[in-house]
Amino acid sequence: MRRLAVSLSKGGVGKSTSAVNLAAGLARAGASVLLVDTDTQGQLSSMLGVKPEAGLAELVLGQRSPEEAIVQVRDGLWLLAGGRALAGVTAQITRKEFGGEQTLSEALAFLDDRYNFLIMDTAPGWSSMTINVLFYAQEVLAPVSLEVLTLHGLLEFEKSLTSIQRYNKALALRYVLPTFLDLRVKKSQEILQQLQAHYGEKACSPIRYNVRLSEAPGFGQTIYEYAPGSTGAQDYQRLTERILQDGR
Repeated sequence: MRRLAVSLSKGGVGKSTSAVNLAAGLARAGASVLLVDTDTQGQLSSMLGVKPEAGLAELVLGQRSPEEAIVQVRDGLWLLAGGRALAGVTAQITRKEFGGEQTLSEALAFLDDRYNFLIMDTAPGWSSMTINVLFYAQEVLAPVSLEVLTLHGLLEFEKSLTSIQRYNKALALRYVLPTFLDLRVKKSQEILQQLQAHYGEKACSPIRYNVRLSEAPGFGQTIYEYAPGSTGAQDYQRLTERILQDGR
C-alpha cells in the first residue's frame, strides 16, 4: 500500500482538489483507494457529496470501528472523513508525554495492505496532525500554486520535512505539482520553469487554471464526473497516470 500525503504549509494551493481528483483518478484506473481527510474543516466529504456519521476522529479515539468510520463513496474509493471532532484528536496528541507523533500511525496500523493507495489530505500550517501524517506517510505530493510566495513556502516546507525524515526514513518529497497555471500570465510560466529546473523529475506536469475545478465541489462531484472533457480532467488524468507508472 502506497501512503501518499498531499501537503504544503501554505493554503490556497489546491491540496484538497488534488487529493480528491487524484484519489478518484486512481480508483477509476482500477486501484482501491482510501482517502483520509485530516483537516478539521472536513471539506472532502462535501466535495464528494456525502455526509458520513463518523470519520477519522471517531476511529482514532476508539469511538467507532473501522467498518463504521470508513465509508465507500465511489467504486474503488473509500473515505475516512475529517471534521471538527479532529480537535479532540489534537488534544489527545498533546496530552501524550511520549509518542504523540505516532498517534495516527498506531490508529491506522490495521490497514496494512487493504488498499493499493492511501491518500491523505492535510490542513494548511504545521500542526501536530500534519506531523502525524508525515510520520505515517511514505511519499509527499506538494501542490504549488505558481506564485512567488508559494515558492518560498515550499522551501520552508522542505526544511520542516527534513526534521521528520530523521525519524521516518521512508518519507520523501516525491512529487511537486504546479497548480493554477495561467498561460496568459508570463510570471506564472516563469515560475513553472524555475520549479522544473530546480526539482527536475519531481516536478509533475502542471494543473492548468480551469474554472470547472472550482465549480465541481459545489455539486459534490469529482472533475471526471462534472466536466470529463475539461482541461482539469485531462491534467489530473495525466497526474494519475504518472503516479501509477511510478508504482510499476
